[in-house]
Amino acid sequence: MTAAAQRVRIDNATCVLPDGTRRASVLLGGGRILDIDPAPSARADEVVNASGLHLMPGVIDHHVHFREPGLTHKEDLHTASRACAKGGVTTFIEMPNTVPNATSQAAIDQKLELAADRCIVNFGFYIAATPKNLNELKNATRTPGIKIFIGSSTGDLLVDQQDDLERIFAETTLPICAHCEDEDTVRANAERLGGGQTVHDHSKIRDHAAARISTARAIDLATRHKHRFHVLHVSTADEVPLIAEARKTNPGIVSGEACPHHLWFSVDDYDRLGTRVQMNPSIKTKADVQGVWQGLRDGVLELVATDHAPHTLEEKEQPYPKSPSGLPAIENSLALMLTAMHDGKCTLEQIVRWMCEKPAETWRIVNKGSIIPGYDADLVIVDINKTHVVRDEEQLTKCRWSPWHGERLKGQVMRTIVGGRTVFNNGTVNPMHRGSRARYAHELG
Repeated sequence: MTAAAQRVRIDNATCVLPDGTRRASVLLGGGRILDIDPAPSARADEVVNASGLHLMPGVIDHHVHFREPGLTHKEDLHTASRACAKGGVTTFIEMPNTVPNATSQAAIDQKLELAADRCIVNFGFYIAATPKNLNELKNATRTPGIKIFIGSSTGDLLVDQQDDLERIFAETTLPICAHCEDEDTVRANAERLGGGQTVHDHSKIRDHAAARISTARAIDLATRHKHRFHVLHVSTADEVPLIAEARKTNPGIVSGEACPHHLWFSVDDYDRLGTRVQMNPSIKTKADVQGVWQGLRDGVLELVATDHAPHTLEEKEQPYPKSPSGLPAIENSLALMLTAMHDGKCTLEQIVRWMCEKPAETWRIVNKGSIIPGYDADLVIVDINKTHVVRDEEQLTKCRWSPWHGERLKGQVMRTIVGGRTVFNNGTVNPMHRGSRARYAHELG
């Protein structure tokens, strides 16, 4: 029997459905969700008993850096997609700052070809803006949107001149997302601090003002040009009211996200974790952690993504400021959020909204993000009460470390299903499955 003909019934799971959470059975076939609570006579070639477990849509992580091509000693598409499967991530969208940078349709097509051969989960890739590639941005296809590095860029990706930004927001049609840190502020802070002497200086160089000024600038561009815009990795409480005001006065234009490192870590953690938590934008204060959490709960920030950005430990352990910014998170993000649920910070339904439904809606990913008949059979079975300890040596990401090493988390992925096929089950990865390219509503006309 071919994989496409295989029919799987997941029985007795507590399912997080669009209309509520309840006990149900779900029938899969042909890579799609066929039915919820199918008739007892419905044929199934495999029955999965999920009693005592929860079934939710597969996580869509729309903000990752998987390093291929060009930086594969840190991570590659195969190792990263295995980590996705372990973490319940069934679709990722990767950022364009690989080597070479993905600034053209040819580069996007190359990455899609690599992923089709190497990824065990579904995939997509943003195209990057530069000051000189406006025509590529206007004509790009098979991509969810445009990434602008208004700050903290690599290669020739920095776009911080107003005229260039105005043209991109005015003349392109794809949704835009941006890394918002004001370069002038960062440079002035760095000069004042002599480039920084310890990792503690990182949050003084990439400070609140750098984030606030750049986010306000980008929101102004988006609202004036009526261009769909997403604020990546909100790191300060200061940015939340800016996004709230934009959402109130210009509905449907601006959205924002939170990342686990900005929800868990503050400057107080530098003494304990050092450069392991060095990120751009930098981690901020405990008040900012609380403010970002509140932004999520209030619905101002609507998405959670990882900004998974691995480096080797040897690279990270260089003395600051030689140490690079970035950390791995993709195989632990769902478990972290489930732990936060047990701590009373959110509900399971909010987790599904932030990590599954809203990413699909924001990037207009077709037939993903919800348990609905006809949607792709991308699903995760979790034991919300199972505890485990995060250990560096057990990480599937190629860099083999985590800033949450030693932390006990409550909630664990038991099975990950992509296109109706199991890619992870009770600790074992199925390396033979291949994911598919994500499709976007703007491709349908």
